[in-house]
Amino acid sequence: MKNDDNNNNKDTTIGILDSRFHQTLRNVQGLLKGRSIPGKILLSQRVDPIDNSSLYSPTYHRSSSYSDTGTSDRTHEAVEEEVHSGSKPFGTNDNKLKTSTSHVENPSEEVQKSSMGARATDSARVMKFTKVLSGTMVILDKLRELAWSGVPDYMRPTVWRLLLGYAPPNSDRREVVLRRKRLEYLDCVSQYYDIPDTERSDDEINMLRQIAVDCPRTVPDVSFFQQPQVQKSLERILYAWAIRHPASGYVQGINDLVTPFFVVFLSEYLKGSIDNWSMSDLSSDKISNVEADCYWCLSILLDGMQDHYTFAQPGIQRLVFKLKELVRRIDDPVSSHMEHQGLEFLQFAFRWFNCLLIREIPFNLVTRLWDTYLAEGDALPDFLVYIFASFLLTWSDEIQKLDFQELVMFLQHLPTQNWTHQELEMVLSRAFMWHSMFNNSPSHFAT
Repeated sequence: MKNDDNNNNKDTTIGILDSRFHQTLRNVQGLLKGRSIPGKILLSQRVDPIDNSSLYSPTYHRSSSYSDTGTSDRTHEAVEEEVHSGSKPFGTNDNKLKTSTSHVENPSEEVQKSSMGARATDSARVMKFTKVLSGTMVILDKLRELAWSGVPDYMRPTVWRLLLGYAPPNSDRREVVLRRKRLEYLDCVSQYYDIPDTERSDDEINMLRQIAVDCPRTVPDVSFFQQPQVQKSLERILYAWAIRHPASGYVQGINDLVTPFFVVFLSEYLKGSIDNWSMSDLSSDKISNVEADCYWCLSILLDGMQDHYTFAQPGIQRLVFKLKELVRRIDDPVSSHMEHQGLEFLQFAFRWFNCLLIREIPFNLVTRLWDTYLAEGDALPDFLVYIFASFLLTWSDEIQKLDFQELVMFLQHLPTQNWTHQELEMVLSRAFMWHSMFNNSPSHFAT
């Protein structure tokens, strides 16, 4: 009798958990279709004045473009609240918004207070980064937690080197290590690149020729990358990497992966808009330093996903299969429609994994996206599945209205040209929520 009661209690518990899971899925699908938002929405901002003079370290100076940095909230408590709470109609929040602003006599004053609150949030994040980076030994776990939600532009070169393990967390050793690694890169270029073709094998000549063809095609909508000196730098980096990684060699798409590193490390020397940058303004030593940092960071990044670029690229094929399964679990109508139309995920998602979405979103958003990539560390390949599922299901309604030919064209030319940080943050937030749900529930993710 006692065993029967225990079994009944167990069945009841499983039923409750299963019900919560399906309710959460319905909430997520409602979010994607614009019907409702799961969880609580905070409409208030901190509006109390702050003393800006205390918020900046003398070591770091806030750049004018930092206000563009996104601010995803990646707190465990917020995700738990969002996953377990019910959905709320938009109308409810509109009423709250009207109530909260009905006592404001001067709208411009409210705008001023709100912007002050936003600046306080930015300043608080800058203080946190400064505190973590100013220590003799950087605590990488804390840095990853901060970087996941976006890194201030002027701190990004330092943060990225640390996140990838290229620069050591011990500040006393940092300059020595960077100097040594940069010299190693110069030796590599001298040994393998700065030689006549007569000293190369046929495979090496063909590989260098392919790289030379691909470099002018890299980020074609950004004029900076059309400068001959930029293309020559990319060529050196890619060829050196390919020679040192014979298991894969050069694969088309890797040229895109260099570009975020190249722009970020150049930003230490070139200021203002990338449209006004010129490589001719830099000394050869600075260019060599940038190339070396790109080479080593690219190497470390790709070391964690080597099978993405070896023969037949099995790593990408495996992740595309996981993406297909995840989309089926989250939004079955989209999955069923694509299957009914005969569209295979490999037909569009292969490029996403191969180039890590660089070709799918405006280039000015790429470095923000890569803050999250690098903060994920070794877990990045698996987390890409959730980011790409969130990215795809942004257009859930549109996808279900298209036939095969229209789907192919739509997914190859997604309407992201006017995207801002807001759309990207939504993609990342959904990805984190779904990862929290499915990653700890492998039975839901199993085929």
